Amino acid sequence: MSLALDTKVLVLLSGLILLWGMALGTWKYRQMSVSDSGLAHPYVDIAHRAALMYSFATLVLAALAQFSGWPVAVDLTAGLIVVAFFVGAIASYVVHGFLADTDNQFVKPVRGTTAFMFALIIGELGGTAVLVAGFVQKQFL
Repeated sequence: MSLALDTKVLVLLSGLILLWGMALGTWKYRQMSVSDSGLAHPYVDIAHRAALMYSFATLVLAALAQFSGWPVAVDLTAGLIVVAFFVGAIASYVVHGFLADTDNQFVKPVRGTTAFMFALIIGELGGTAVLVAGFVQKQFL
């Protein structure tokens, strides 16, 4: 079975995010092994877990895209918007973990945090809704 371009891209991104999550796990382990508490910085832990979860979420997006009734360009755009926000979130966790500057980025948010969060909500929900709707349209209607 040949995969459509949208599916191929999303599966590839899923794999890359999974690899990133595994690499973050080595960083987490290193911090845990040298910490008196046995814990990594909270944002290193969050980055590791988020990357693993987002890799599988991206795989779900790929499946939705593969079986969608929308054009490949629509599904690819919707999927890439969602994945861009996944990657942006993981990257922000990595930065906070590296800087060890906070254990809650919302206590003293940097300029633009609220706007980014609104964009993230719209982008992730909207992009996923497009893919789910395309799946429903093709598979049920």
